[in-house]
Amino acid sequence: MHIIIDGYNLIRQSGSLSDLDSQTLQLGRDALVEKLAAYKRLKRHRITVVFDGTNAPSFSQRRESFKGIEIKFSRNGELADTVIKRMAAREREMALIVSSDLDIVHYAETRGAATVSSSIFEQKISMAAFMGKSGGKMEEDNSGWIPTTKKKGPSRRLSKKDRRSKVKIRKL
Repeated sequence: MHIIIDGYNLIRQSGSLSDLDSQTLQLGRDALVEKLAAYKRLKRHRITVVFDGTNAPSFSQRRESFKGIEIKFSRNGELADTVIKRMAAREREMALIVSSDLDIVHYAETRGAATVSSSIFEQKISMAAFMGKSGGKMEEDNSGWIPTTKKKGPSRRLSKKDRRSKVKIRKL
């Protein structure tokens, strides 16, 4: 699975990261990449974070890698949204797009990519960090399905696309 992240969208949706971002853009970007690197050590997914190139440091390349996280900046005059859409079209079912931008979400879903909102993804990486520190010792929630032979009516199975998306999000 390839996780493609709308960088500034995630930073600005996050309480802790947006505080750093308001000080300087570089602080927000660095904090996000550090969080993602910690997440990658636990989950081992391929992660690419995309930022708008207009706010890129002047000395930076358009494509870098830091602690296993691929960092891409869009070209001058090009939005990060365009880069993310291009990647979603290329990766299709292998991609998980992290953004709360509805334009990106709808485009990615039409191309077969799974999507998750920035706030939910931040919760997932925070939970993974917590689980990594505690050694994964957390009580299971047993409030789910209870086996029974009693029928409850017609099944309410999700569509194939929704089931695939749910499996990808569960892997986070």
